[in-house]
Amino acid sequence: MSDQETDETLEELPLAALPLDAWHRARGARMVPFAGYEMPIQYEGIIAEHHWTRSHAGLFDVSHMGQLVLSGEGLDAALEAVLPIDLSTLKAGAQRYSLLLDAAGGVLDDLMVSRLADGSLYLVVNGATKWDDIALLREDLPDAITLNHLDDQALLALQGPEAAAVLARHVPEVAGLTFMRFGRFALAGHPVQIARAGYTGEDGFEISLPAAAAAEIADLLCGEPEVKPIGLGARDSLRLEAGLPLYGHDLSPETSPIEAGLTFGINKRRRSTGGFPGAERIIREINQGTQRKWVGLRLEGRLPAREGVQVFAGAAQIGTVTSGGFSPTLGVPIAMAYVASAHAAPGTALEVEVRGKRLAATVVATPFVPHRYHRGS
Repeated sequence: MSDQETDETLEELPLAALPLDAWHRARGARMVPFAGYEMPIQYEGIIAEHHWTRSHAGLFDVSHMGQLVLSGEGLDAALEAVLPIDLSTLKAGAQRYSLLLDAAGGVLDDLMVSRLADGSLYLVVNGATKWDDIALLREDLPDAITLNHLDDQALLALQGPEAAAVLARHVPEVAGLTFMRFGRFALAGHPVQIARAGYTGEDGFEISLPAAAAAEIADLLCGEPEVKPIGLGARDSLRLEAGLPLYGHDLSPETSPIEAGLTFGINKRRRSTGGFPGAERIIREINQGTQRKWVGLRLEGRLPAREGVQVFAGAAQIGTVTSGGFSPTLGVPIAMAYVASAHAAPGTALEVEVRGKRLAATVVATPFVPHRYHRGS
């Protein structure tokens, strides 16, 4: 099913409510359809919320994401036949980025895989694709593997330079976590799983918690002076500045992870052994390169280039923008696009066509704004 077909299907279905739906509305959130849910796009305004997260700490509701636990005999080998991940090096308390690929090497989803203390695996998948992901995993994994969809769990992300200090007041142990590590703790008397991770480029945490406790914990965290609720609009502008892809826009079955610069999602051992969907194409592209690459663009002027805008080198159309907008941090328009590899080097002068006008753009390295992940000493 294509992204367009997925979006149309989601639009036809009744929108689901997040566990914090009433909580968002009580705080004046503007709610919009997204991934089959009604979700808050903003409270005070996207730019204000963006700057607040960069300076303090923002609380994001990402409960639309799918949370899955896989267990059973032969689990590692079974999942390695589906994902291009090396589970032999994934230790308890660690998580890793991975990809769900089709037989042609196209991206069906990007996801996080974590190793729990009992050896089972915890996956977080995108909200818009979670039902397709669950169906695919149930079909492709052997009967010995149990898939448990944690639909009674909410997921909150506390992001920003003051997130660690805030959360440590309530869960002191989180101070010992580094980027891409997680643990199980108690927060306000409730069992939670907390990972030091996120999708804003800032330091922060993702908190998996019982849905029934979501409002209590959201109130607790937003009761701290450093924390405000933040909507999808600022989440998108933050991840754009961080140079992070969004599935359904920058990633799709029509794109390969190598084109997208996600070779790190194909663990080193798997780049030679293969044994996962699309391996032939992926390994060939790793060794021989790709005809196009996903790049960052910095535009002159004030007009942003949105998704679908064409990219030109002289008279030749050589690419398409997949994500774009105005960077609140940098004060300039930025974008990400797939362009022909011959035009992908940083410093390359290109043009984008916005509202019938050609605007100057330059290929730049990403992230546009440096990541501030806490990796420890």
